[in-house]
Amino acid sequence: MEVRLQKLIAGTGIASRRKAEQLIAAGRVTVNGKVVTELGTKVDPGRDHVKVDGKHLTAAQPFVYLMLNKPKHVMSTLNDPGGRPTVKDFLRGVSVRVFPVGRLDFDSEGLMLLTNNGDLAQALLHPRYHVPKTYLIKVKGILTDEEIGQLERGVRLEDGLTSPAQVKKVSKAEANSWLEVTIREGRKHQVKRMLESVGHPVIRLTRVKMGSLVLGRLEPGEFRFLTDREANALRELVEERVDMVERGEPLPARRRKPVRREGWARPKKAKVA
Repeated sequence: MEVRLQKLIAGTGIASRRKAEQLIAAGRVTVNGKVVTELGTKVDPGRDHVKVDGKHLTAAQPFVYLMLNKPKHVMSTLNDPGGRPTVKDFLRGVSVRVFPVGRLDFDSEGLMLLTNNGDLAQALLHPRYHVPKTYLIKVKGILTDEEIGQLERGVRLEDGLTSPAQVKKVSKAEANSWLEVTIREGRKHQVKRMLESVGHPVIRLTRVKMGSLVLGRLEPGEFRFLTDREANALRELVEERVDMVERGEPLPARRRKPVRREGWARPKKAKVA
């Protein structure tokens, strides 16, 4: 059965479909010895010989991507010498070995990506690519506009000045408040240390976004495989940023939103308790 050339290349795991289209347009793909540059060309995987950069296209183990809502008091590793629960305990029925992309603290919860795509995982975690991560956070006390401004400008921690964060007021109670905080770094306990530096220790922390992924309504302890659209969007986000860094181009600036001075508003979808 014939398939589009870019789909065949993407299916081997060497590139996303968008990147495969770039390889074809650049003349780096041959079919039966002839360079093919026309997007949409169809080939028969069982009959045609496809090469990328002179190398035969071989079927690799398919990349697997899944999203887990890590509960509190669970280690974000595959094993723990102390015998505490780990994310592996929640991956029932997953036959392919996957590993967590980054970590969440033992007492934190929320979105964790697990995959067997090492290159993508490394790029997602590398600070030079500025992949955003968003957290819904309950803190002690009510933050002032000036304290939020400090976080948005960057605060000085023992390991240096943080990059500017995006901070959005979510809701407040008599003694505590909820914030949505987006950062583009990955220092150890960074969000907690940032909020402690302005006098508001974290009570509860949930990661709700990572790159183009959104936790949505996935319940704690549940996981699901990413859709093809989600996986491609994540890969394309990373590839675009890697390409820009390699070309020496500045990464897209974060959209700066002014502090909401008119008050606090509870979001429609955020669950706060």
